[in-house]
Amino acid sequence: MCRLLVYKGRNEILLSKEYVDATATGDNRRPVNGDGFGVGFYPDSKLGPEPCIFTSTLPAWNCENLERLASKTCSNLIFAHVRATTEGTLAENNCHPFQHHTLMWMHNGNIGGWRYVKRALADSLGDRWYLSVKGGTDSEWAFALFLDLMEKEGADPSSYPGPEGFGQAFLRQVMMKTIAKINEFVRQIPKKHNVTDVETRSLLNFAVTDGHTVICTRYVSSKTDEPASLYFSSGTKWREGKTKGHFKMERHDKGAEIVLVASEPITFERHNWVTVPTNSILTIHRQTVLLHPIQDEFYDDDPNHGRSSCYAESKGLVSTAPAPVAVPQNTNAR
Repeated sequence: MCRLLVYKGRNEILLSKEYVDATATGDNRRPVNGDGFGVGFYPDSKLGPEPCIFTSTLPAWNCENLERLASKTCSNLIFAHVRATTEGTLAENNCHPFQHHTLMWMHNGNIGGWRYVKRALADSLGDRWYLSVKGGTDSEWAFALFLDLMEKEGADPSSYPGPEGFGQAFLRQVMMKTIAKINEFVRQIPKKHNVTDVETRSLLNFAVTDGHTVICTRYVSSKTDEPASLYFSSGTKWREGKTKGHFKMERHDKGAEIVLVASEPITFERHNWVTVPTNSILTIHRQTVLLHPIQDEFYDDDPNHGRSSCYAESKGLVSTAPAPVAVPQNTNAR
């Protein structure tokens, strides 16, 4: 089952089509993520700019309340997540997506050396963000770091953004700084704690939205490893096929009415899915997909540079489906 799923459309869609039914068409060879789930969506603007979040510790396929909710709820921007615990107990406040005011956040992966990083990360936060953390996951602490850096860059995460939200360039900049700060904390581990046998590789597939722009990352803090898998698909219509619950993306022109981002392809038409490049950031703004490289010490601009998927596979975070088409970075994909 898909672990991280984003829907952004020009028009609203039923949650049942995007989450309950669509994720059932994923690769059945995947390990099952049964440690709770969450779905967040933006309701009608008359109800305010904040998203509505529904989480549960039940497996997504075993929650009758989700089916009832999803069959009667529409939105044009949806975040969905199914969880397999790495950090934090099985509890609703550890289920993604996490929310602050108009912002939603999800994470697929882990922060390397987390037991050593946690205190340094927490100490770096302003009181309001330190006190805002309710659960015990590295993912929620990463969100607190993002909010703290957002404030330090001059924007109040608790404010109501304008008609364009906080802005795509600004959100992308803060996301880059969040990843850089996490890497900085991890680099300090050997000297600060006098240890050498700690796994310090981080898998940072983050997703954040302010209700207007969506920012996603596919990232690993390594020059030799592949990150967790991430794909996107865009088209003009998300239609149910002849078999109930089996959906496919249709394209009737060059425009993109719908963009989907997922940990693995959720339809059987693998050619409709594009691999997000290693160590890059994906932006969805006005239904246009932008791809930018994350150019740090782990970046390599050689397209033939070999990387191993063993680490991400050991975490159950690589799709076993046939690889969809890849696209170069620094591009607009429609």
